[in-house]
Amino acid sequence: MADKIKIDIVSDVVCPWCTIGYKRLEKAISDLGIQNQVEIEWQPFELNPQMPAEGQNVQEHIAEKYGATLEQQKASQQHMTEVGAELGFTFDYFDEMRMANTFEAHILLEYAHGFGKQTELKMGLTKAFFSDRKDVSKREVLKQALLDVSLNAEEALLKLDDAAAHQEIRNKQNYWKSLGISSVPTIVFNRKSAVTGAQPVDVFKQVLTELVAEEREKNRFRI
Repeated sequence: MADKIKIDIVSDVVCPWCTIGYKRLEKAISDLGIQNQVEIEWQPFELNPQMPAEGQNVQEHIAEKYGATLEQQKASQQHMTEVGAELGFTFDYFDEMRMANTFEAHILLEYAHGFGKQTELKMGLTKAFFSDRKDVSKREVLKQALLDVSLNAEEALLKLDDAAAHQEIRNKQNYWKSLGISSVPTIVFNRKSAVTGAQPVDVFKQVLTELVAEEREKNRFRI
């Protein structure tokens, strides 16, 4: 039996280009018909680890962090909205939108991995933030996201007050940063090669086609 292509996606829940990058990767996988030949694992990365519990207005945050004017932000948001729509994802930007702390979301994504529900929860949280105008740092929002993908919310939420679960996320973040990853999305293939950013579908198709061919070649020599 052929080994699956391992894909690690280093990303944050509130990263729009991470969503676009994943949806393009998903389309490439679907177009190639290799859904059963890949294994995806989401890896934690906080864009704003110091974000306070109350969050920060997105417009203020982007202006402070990147120096973008309101006009530039509106143009960027319009572009992302159009790209998202092409991929079947809704970005609903609004003036009162607030950036959220995502540390607890990452703890729950790690929990979901053990049940094969990580991608479902990831996209549920991303949809909650970008499409449904919800604060993904609020535990009631996190609880609903867990329930929506049929996970044990009561058990999962206990992880949020578990020191070991906290440390596991910090260790994972430090591991990926130690490899030089400083921007997201970074998509790592078989822990050997990586692409950064929301690459076009064709780029993902090329990478995946080459990896499938490599696996096929390896299997020729297996007894």
